[in-house]
Amino acid sequence: MNGAEGGKAWSGVFTEATDRRVEKFTESIRFDKRLSRQDITGSMAHARMLLETELLTPEEFRQIEQGLQTIQAEIDKGEFVYRMELEDIHMHIESALIAKIGDVGRKLHTGRSRNDQVSTDFRLWCRGAADRLTEQLLEVQRAFVSRCDEDFDVILPGYTHTQRAQPVLAPHYWLCYCEKFERDIDRLADCRKRVNVCGLGAAALAGTSLPIDRFKTAELLGFEKVAANSLDVSSDRDFALEFAFCMTQISLHLSTWAEEWIWWSTAEFRYIQLPQAFCTGSSIMPQKVNPDVLELIRGKTARVSGNLQTLITLTKGLPLAYNRDLQEDKEPIFDSFDTVEMCLALAAPLMARTKLLRENIASRLEEGYLDATALMEYLIKRGIPQRTAHGIVGRIVRIAMERRRPLMQLPLETFRSVDPALDESVYGILGVKNAVHAMRSYGSTAPEEVRQQIEVWKKKLSF
Repeated sequence: MNGAEGGKAWSGVFTEATDRRVEKFTESIRFDKRLSRQDITGSMAHARMLLETELLTPEEFRQIEQGLQTIQAEIDKGEFVYRMELEDIHMHIESALIAKIGDVGRKLHTGRSRNDQVSTDFRLWCRGAADRLTEQLLEVQRAFVSRCDEDFDVILPGYTHTQRAQPVLAPHYWLCYCEKFERDIDRLADCRKRVNVCGLGAAALAGTSLPIDRFKTAELLGFEKVAANSLDVSSDRDFALEFAFCMTQISLHLSTWAEEWIWWSTAEFRYIQLPQAFCTGSSIMPQKVNPDVLELIRGKTARVSGNLQTLITLTKGLPLAYNRDLQEDKEPIFDSFDTVEMCLALAAPLMARTKLLRENIASRLEEGYLDATALMEYLIKRGIPQRTAHGIVGRIVRIAMERRRPLMQLPLETFRSVDPALDESVYGILGVKNAVHAMRSYGSTAPEEVRQQIEVWKKKLSF
């Protein structure tokens, strides 16, 4: 039985029982039971600190430790009973402990409040969640890098404004997303520094007159720092907002990738063939193979970004210190994490199993004058000012468009009609392959640059 003896933990001053409608309205156990392991971990550390500061005797600590271990085992086995009137996970565990070991259990809350307790539990949970997302992002990066060698000879049309712009190597495209996800990993690591601050022992808002050792508690829980202002601990949800933003940015990167691949899988593009195991069909059109997974990855970005907005609005203008409004901070974070984790879990295998339709890509690669910029830079290297070269190439492209021909199929006379100085060497720069090989700058799609970057990523990801 996991119930407290008589009434609420705070009921001493009250003369009237809580209305059941209020209990239903204010409970949070249906979602904050996810913090059970963190709550017990935090309570174990708090109890050990109380032992070392002689606020608990060795025997009292032993009873509390064993009681908490038993409760954790019951939760793990699904045997623990949750009751709406006990409000939250903190009171559930404390009341269960009191039911098991009696008055000694009432000593566990010495020197702390639910305010600093929930902050600590939430930080522990966010820390673990950030680490989990980091692991998954690394798996997605590995999926992209694993394709680079086999796709090295594939040239893709690069786009700006959804119009064909310049040619890029396929691995250059894959590594572009590795860079984006690397920034996501960096953001999580930076966010983790502000998550990994211990507030336990700040109590309700002003600290405590008891001789507790907050630094010991932080050490036991693996926190890097101890929060320096007790008033700040109760009200601080910066770490949750920052973590929500990190998850939103991950979703935005996934959404961009999903959007492009949805296009690429259409009959109009035919760049890729998605694995049927990651697609669904139509209830009325027998031929359909729909990219539903990609569409949902794109769509779920809306709820993740919406959760961030919820937290921003929730914390706007709250007075110091703790307010019950902050009970609403966990569901958005839990939902965002579940959503992003699920999307990342699908992204890696989907990336690895998707087939590039090389022949279809190559058959249209010379469309769109992807080599026009290479021609302009060829003129620049011959001493022509950039703006002048831009105009010359623009006129040549206009002629090619009128004749419905790629630049490389124009006769030399046509080039000379626009610029008499042009000679046969111009054909050495035309065509997408030549345009790609003409690149030189660091970070470009030049084959030697891309090869170097592939090796960098292989080393980084321990291939």
